[in-house]
Amino acid sequence: MKRNSQHSIINARAYRPSFKSFIPRHTDVRKRRTIIVLGVDPGTIVTGYGIVARQDSEMRLIECGAIKNASNESIPLRLRRIYSDLQSVIKRFHPDEFAIESAFYGKNAQSALKLGHARGVSILAAVEKEIPTTEYSPREVKKAVVGSGKASKEQVQFMVRSLLGLADRKMLYDTSDALAIALCHLHRITVPTSKHRDWKSYVAAHPERVRS
Repeated sequence: MKRNSQHSIINARAYRPSFKSFIPRHTDVRKRRTIIVLGVDPGTIVTGYGIVARQDSEMRLIECGAIKNASNESIPLRLRRIYSDLQSVIKRFHPDEFAIESAFYGKNAQSALKLGHARGVSILAAVEKEIPTTEYSPREVKKAVVGSGKASKEQVQFMVRSLLGLADRKMLYDTSDALAIALCHLHRITVPTSKHRDWKSYVAAHPERVRS
């Protein structure tokens, strides 16, 4: 299907962690050897998404990308595209769980309102398919992936690349943030022992399990 050049889905395929749940967790799913999580970093101009699978102790990137909208397009049309494209991603990859960044209330009320709209349609796309949905604050995500709640986007992206074996692959921060959200959720639900407080400490303990 052709798309206007002002908006598109950008895909990048691989080579072959207070949170709130909107749907009760499927505990039987979490007992499986493989769990697939869709992470979303919402925004009305760019919404990043990343799908990560964890099988036993190994993590694998399934797909990641960004849903892009033109800045001169109306908010309703942008929201429709975010919802529609995430529905398509869910239909293609059938994630077991969905994780999204929680609302960040900064000084700009208008920006926070728009972000809330993008979060709403993203959550709806998952809830309609009865996918357990959890939100995490930016600080929680950074803490889980990097080990510091004050980590920069560059540090988050570096750890995402290290954990998923993406080396120097180019990607938007929106995309790497979405992957970090998925990794944060996987850490929260699957890391079996408390001695690994975050993925950084896990990697330090098990360097052989990091893709090079």
